[in-house]
Amino acid sequence: MTGRRTVVLLAPTTTYRGEDFLAAAVRLGVDVIQGSDRCHVLAEQWPEGAIPLRFDEPEASARQIVDAVAGRDIASVIGTDERTVLCAAMVARALGLRHNPVEAALAVRDKHRMRERFWRKGVPSPRFLRFSIDDAPQDVAQRVAFPCVLKPLLLSASRGVMRADDPPSFIRAFVRLRALLDRPELRRMDEVASRQALVEDYVPGEEVALEGLLHDGELRVLALFDKPDDLCGPFFEETLYVTPSRKSPDVQRAIAATTARAARALGLCEGPIHAELRLGPHGPVVIEAAGRTIGGLCSRALRFGAGISLEELVLRHALGLDVASLAPTSGASGVMMIPIPQAGVLKQVHGIDLARAVPGIEGVEITARIGQALEPLPEGSAYLGFLFARAETPGEVESALRTAHTKLRFDIAHEIT
Repeated sequence: MTGRRTVVLLAPTTTYRGEDFLAAAVRLGVDVIQGSDRCHVLAEQWPEGAIPLRFDEPEASARQIVDAVAGRDIASVIGTDERTVLCAAMVARALGLRHNPVEAALAVRDKHRMRERFWRKGVPSPRFLRFSIDDAPQDVAQRVAFPCVLKPLLLSASRGVMRADDPPSFIRAFVRLRALLDRPELRRMDEVASRQALVEDYVPGEEVALEGLLHDGELRVLALFDKPDDLCGPFFEETLYVTPSRKSPDVQRAIAATTARAARALGLCEGPIHAELRLGPHGPVVIEAAGRTIGGLCSRALRFGAGISLEELVLRHALGLDVASLAPTSGASGVMMIPIPQAGVLKQVHGIDLARAVPGIEGVEITARIGQALEPLPEGSAYLGFLFARAETPGEVESALRTAHTKLRFDIAHEIT
């Protein structure tokens, strides 16, 4: 790479990923223009050149970015989550940059579009039915098979996802999902999509997550994570991710092949892909796929080559630099997303030093702030923090993460004030 080039990074205030991408850009000597949805009134306090955006208005935000970067040597536009990948695709199209098509970004953003594309292309995925949250829940319950899973069209990280085993539990989940989607901040995301939801067949089996990189439509698997905890409902709070996978080589090849089919069905062809799959009775079944990197701070469990982060790998790919030679570092690694056990206000955190002292633990990041109001799944959208571990084997990583978690204690006031 000759000279300094510029990357546009789109990161909402709710994402954890922005800082790691910025750090990777510094290591590569790349200039970054930030676009975010921070308070527009305080825009003068932002870094020089930052662009205040409204990600619930992707077309208007894309035009604003294109105008702001006119005359600059833009190498790539990177969206960090579901709210930003659509805007990123629109900007890349306008600037003539290599990127996923806008139609693909629309498909990964809307779970109903995603399911329809999978169904048409024969990608293994759950049977589904779209419904309006303004419908009578007892009427919808008569149209589904049990067990089933209710989920919103737009949200991520298992937010709003609930299992129902019979009509009464379906009606309870329906009412709860309706209350969540009635929140003003969610209705602003998409007034139409926020009034709709999906019900899908529940797929039994273990769950895995694949982290990959697409180049000209070809999938390179960067990591395959096992999820050792049972994710059978009624909610689907993810906790442990451990890599490399302990699944057999044949199963791993089937997971990769199914993910590649899913990417083609969605039209994803360039950049990162994160996919969630269930190992059903007849093989891997795609639950979700996204044109972005893994959520939260989970990417910090991954290192490539001589300690290169996932974000730097993605930036190198976007800049056209060599990434084929950057293999995952040896050994095993993993992350625990620390769940919120109850609603309330966080008063104190105990045992951080004890958790850090557990053999194999590389990091303890408590992202919740003292005094912060906490909300668990299925309504909540965050975690208390993250634990990171590295060891010789996946079993040792899993053990370290579970042990470290037992050392932590969170004082949470029961009533939010």
